[in-house]
Amino acid sequence: MENKDLRKWRLILGGDENDGTNYQLMDLDKKMDASLDALYDSDRKGGLGGSAPNVNRWLGDIREFFPSSVVKVMQQDAIKRLNLTSLLMEKEMLENVEPDVHLVATLMTLSRAIPEKTKDTARKVVKRVVDELLQKLAAPMQQAVQGALNRSSKTRRPKHNEIDWKTTIEKNLKHYQAEYKTIIPETRYGFGRKRKAMKDVVLCLDQSGSMGSSVIYSGIFGSVMASIPSIATRMVVFDTAVVDLTDDLQDPVDLLFGVQLGGGTDIDKALTYCHQVITRPLDTVLILITDLYEGGNEEDMRKKMRLLVESGVQFIVLLALSDDGAPSYDHNNAKFLADLGVPVFACTPDKFPDMMAAALSKQDLSVWAASLDIGLKKG
Repeated sequence: MENKDLRKWRLILGGDENDGTNYQLMDLDKKMDASLDALYDSDRKGGLGGSAPNVNRWLGDIREFFPSSVVKVMQQDAIKRLNLTSLLMEKEMLENVEPDVHLVATLMTLSRAIPEKTKDTARKVVKRVVDELLQKLAAPMQQAVQGALNRSSKTRRPKHNEIDWKTTIEKNLKHYQAEYKTIIPETRYGFGRKRKAMKDVVLCLDQSGSMGSSVIYSGIFGSVMASIPSIATRMVVFDTAVVDLTDDLQDPVDLLFGVQLGGGTDIDKALTYCHQVITRPLDTVLILITDLYEGGNEEDMRKKMRLLVESGVQFIVLLALSDDGAPSYDHNNAKFLADLGVPVFACTPDKFPDMMAAALSKQDLSVWAASLDIGLKKG
């Protein structure tokens, strides 16, 4: 075995007497090995000691030794394995962490406990992640949604100020009149209802602790949709209480700090509120993002679900909106919804713009999800 392979195995195995490599690490590798030991052999070798200076030093080391993607994984492991959550309330530690969605979810959980001296730093960390996500996700979301709305709003009897001149000319070139040096259009094309929202979208988010990443991505997408004039977007979050955060959609950082992750779940109460604020059911897309574990009255919850479907609302349930993989969810409630004809599936952020475009075009979302192999498996 070549030295480079022995080196990798030595770092992976951790240097126990029985690791079998008999490989001696050089100076830089010894420091890298120590940072790995502090996290993954903490029960045997003392770990990070739980103090802010030690943790800050360790954060600096892993940023020096490993790429950003690995650093984020190690930070997540440190918070889970070594219970370092309380140290995230230290300003110095927040200045050294590599921000990502999972870290933001943890800060949202701690938002009520973060001391005043640290809140500004925490906000900057959240803003960094939000700005990165907006840069990545905003354009695809706007293009997909606006494209779907434009296609669904085309009309052949537009008012004069709603004529799509480019399309009208292109479609009528065959009617060019050489004698008059002009086109006499047989059909005019345009966009109807441009002066008011064509669709209402309600994002209803379960803010229980397991839904952290989903809430973050929902906040980002909600903010993007709120910037599209053709959509009236409402953001509702719930645990055992319901909070309408629609006014915060203009600033996703404020919105995320308005969420309190953790606590119970009352889906029935959230759906009751959504039913009250929906005024145009036939032009409304309601996206409920939850694992469907109901802590309230399950029978009443199912009645609300049926009522929403019967009213004509386009009702979609996302078990997760994140990259975290297949979620745990209540299979009985998922089957109940599927039997009602409500699409139920988990969606990754990169697929969400296409999903919204399909929903706004009134495509069959169950077929759409099945085509990507992300639909609810029956049986």
